[in-house]
This record gives sequence, structure tokens and C-alpha cells, in this order.
Amino acid sequence: MDGVGLLLGSGFASGLSLYATGLLLGLHGRYLEPGSVPELLTGTTALWVLAALAAVELVVDKIPLIDSAWDAVHTVVRPVGAALLGVVLVDAGLVDVPFGELGGGGAAGALALVSHGAKATTRAAVNTSPEPFSNGVVSLAEDGIVVGLVWLAVEYPQAAVVVVAVLAVGAVLVTLLLMRFVRRLRQRLRDRRRARARLVT
Repeated sequence: MDGVGLLLGSGFASGLSLYATGLLLGLHGRYLEPGSVPELLTGTTALWVLAALAAVELVVDKIPLIDSAWDAVHTVVRPVGAALLGVVLVDAGLVDVPFGELGGGGAAGALALVSHGAKATTRAAVNTSPEPFSNGVVSLAEDGIVVGLVWLAVEYPQAAVVVVAVLAVGAVLVTLLLMRFVRRLRQRLRDRRRARARLVT
């Protein structure tokens, strides 16, 4: 169960920030609990690369509209990265799940896609607001979730399984609701543009 908690927690967190998740796991495995994560994440080069990418994402994620473009690019990057992380965890013998590496990678990738979907749709909705502060608040909240979830996954993996299950259900609901909201908002904007065009002509 401990390995499953690590797998699920890191998978969901990767959907919010793949680089921060990898960095936090690597730092934990190198300085706090050697052997708790694959050595691939604890190397000096890996930590520096992850730190640089996490720093870029930390800044970009706070800028309205640019954050949405970043999320669009990472619609593929985050789930694939999470799946690879899952494979590495299974390969290192830290996780025992059905179907081995395929099962571990699939579970982590699927959870990352779920959390990424909630993140991307939330940002799309928040970016409709004219003021820039709400975007930063939401981004900081997501950063907090990543840090808390990774910590939970390595320290209390059994609890992480329960938390991830709740978060996953919530993420699906949020994604569906916000997708409807964004579609309706776009339709209203289109209707307004058409109305203005008719008035001009």
C-alpha cells in the first residue's frame, strides 16, 4: 500500500506540476530518506534540470493567458511525464501493482491527466476575470497542493491513497462544470460580437 500511495500521489501532483513533483521527490530521496525514490531523480544533474524547469513554471503559471498556453503545451507533457515516473517507481521496486510497469505508468498518467484537466479548465475560467490577482491566488493554491500531496505520498502513503481518490473525483466534477461555464461564456462573447457587427452594418 505504501508504494501505491507514492505512485498515486506523485501521479496526481504531476498533473499540476510535473517538474515540482520530480524535484520534491528527488530532494527527499537525496537528503531526507535515501532509497525512498529512484536514484534517477536524486542525481545532481536531474535536480538542477528539474529545479530550473520548476522555477520557470512557477513564474509562467502566475501570468494570465500565458499560463493557459503553458497548460496547453503540457496537456501531453504532464501525463506522459507522470506515466514515465510511474514506470520508474515500479522498475525500482518501490511499487507493486497489477500489470507491473504498464499498470504503474497507466495509473500515474491517468491521474495526471485528470488533475491537469481540472487545472487547465480552472485557469481558463479564472482568466475570464479582468483582474490579474485571482490567477496568482489559484496558482499558489495549486503549488500548495503539489507540496502537500508529495509530502503525504512519501510520509503517509496510505493516507495519500484516500486523499488522491477524493481529489480525483473532485477534479472530474470541476472539469465538467468549468467546461460548461467556459463554453457558455464563449458563446455569449460570440453572440455579442455578432450583435455589434449587425449594428455596424
